Amino acid sequence: MLKVLAPIVAAVVLASPAQAQDAAAGKRAFLKCVACHSVAKGAPNKIGPNLFGVVGRKAGTAPGFRYSAAMKAKGAAIVWNPATLDKWLARPSAVIPGTSMAFAGVPNAAERASIIAYLKKPVP
Repeated sequence: MLKVLAPIVAAVVLASPAQAQDAAAGKRAFLKCVACHSVAKGAPNKIGPNLFGVVGRKAGTAPGFRYSAAMKAKGAAIVWNPATLDKWLARPSAVIPGTSMAFAGVPNAAERASIIAYLKKPVP
């Protein structure tokens, strides 16, 4: 039984520091986003919506934010999870054509993964 559990325990122990590194790198990468987005709980929306709690939330539902017609029309079908956030961060206009988010995207997959790790548990 120990032979079966050892790899699982090792994977859990080794995954934690890597995730922390990804989140730390994500916080640095997120600096390009702070002009438009906040991540602190209860912080006001900026040019873009507050992203606190975005992972697991339906698109276009941040309280008090005025979304584009395109996001209102198509966002209800999207739940922000790592896969949908990855596509969005790569090229927002490919996910929701007509979005008002004027951002070309993050071409680097590792950087996108780090940002997503940070958004799961943002630390302002």
